[in-house]
Amino acid sequence: MSSPFDHHPFLRMNGIGNAIIVLDLRGDGLQMTPHHARAIARADGLAYDQMMVLYPPRTPGTEAFVHIYNNDGTLSGACGNGTRCVAWALMQNSDARILKVETQAGILDCTRLDDWHFTVDMGPPKLGWQDIPLSMAPPDTMQVSLPGFPNLPPAAMVNMGNPHAVFFMANIDDWNLPELGPKLENHPIFPQKANISFAQVLARGLVRLRVWERGVGITLACGSAACATLVAGVSRQLLDNAATIRLPGGELQMLWRNLAGSGKPADRHVEMSGAVELEFAGRFDPAIFASVAA
Repeated sequence: MSSPFDHHPFLRMNGIGNAIIVLDLRGDGLQMTPHHARAIARADGLAYDQMMVLYPPRTPGTEAFVHIYNNDGTLSGACGNGTRCVAWALMQNSDARILKVETQAGILDCTRLDDWHFTVDMGPPKLGWQDIPLSMAPPDTMQVSLPGFPNLPPAAMVNMGNPHAVFFMANIDDWNLPELGPKLENHPIFPQKANISFAQVLARGLVRLRVWERGVGITLACGSAACATLVAGVSRQLLDNAATIRLPGGELQMLWRNLAGSGKPADRHVEMSGAVELEFAGRFDPAIFASVAA
């Protein structure tokens, strides 16, 4: 049985190692489904962390509305590394240096720095317990001890389009993220699950970060986690509002516009800058979808 995605073109990219598929459906009238998203993630050579699916714009002045699929078929509210890949794809064969895309997390401004480096304005963080969301109201969302994990330091809770829990540790290599990640992601305190980050502050402007991503697992990079880590670090007075986040896949340059006097508005938006890479352009093999029900 044929699939509407048979032979459809796509881009395989990465943002500092964050594996991304960019699929442009703006002119096709097609709708991605969780079943098709999971089938693509299982295909040889196409395993991704996020798939950025472009639909026609909903808001005037934007280029596309983007649905973000995790590799388990669930939707994500934000993906900074994937948004930079989308910006690259949309700015090809164009002199544009700035554009806007819309996601479930809102409208994101994208700026081209050079051919392979982009900045994304990820918007302001949400710090209220109902907005993260949490299932309970802690005294301080920046210092939350998780029941059942007495050995872990208190987590800082931040929503950057997705729920995030950031644990600051003296040495992130001392903790078993592959074992702890799925347990923490699914902790009852997170009604929508959460991305889990282990962060090690090396200096006020430099952090090492490892991430267990909700609906994905261990990942080489996670842009929204880098944003959450900066906000948490600044809020705890561990970091300056401009810092480098060093992930296994590479580095992101981060800025939280929470202070006046930097030449930028103090609107509390978080900016993320980093590289993207095009691995290849292809078309989906119909065999990928052979087992997917119509």
